[in-house]
Amino acid sequence: MHTETRKLDELISIGPAMLRDFEQLRIRSVAQLARQNPRRLYDRLNHITGQKHDVCVLDVFSAAVAQARNPRLPAEKCLWWYWSRRRKQRSEGVRK
Repeated sequence: MHTETRKLDELISIGPAMLRDFEQLRIRSVAQLARQNPRRLYDRLNHITGQKHDVCVLDVFSAAVAQARNPRLPAEKCLWWYWSRRRKQRSEGVRK
C-alpha cells in the first residue's frame, strides 16, 4: 500500500479520539504524518488543548508515525503498547 493512498483511520491503533487529535494538529494525511516527530506532536497537542494528556498518547503517536513512514512495518510495531514498552525501557535506563 503506497503512503499517499492510505488514510489516517486505516492505521492500526488509530481511533476516533486520535483522529480528532490529528485534526487539532492539522495532520490530514498519512504522508503529512510521516514527516512528524511523535514527541513534538504530543507536546503541541498539550499546548493546543492547554492540558497534559496521558503519556500513552505519545505512544499512539509513535505507532502512527512509524506506520506512516513504513507501510510494511511489522504488526507488533503498529500497536501503541509496543511503543509504551520501549518508552518505559528507555526511561528505566536513564534512571540507572
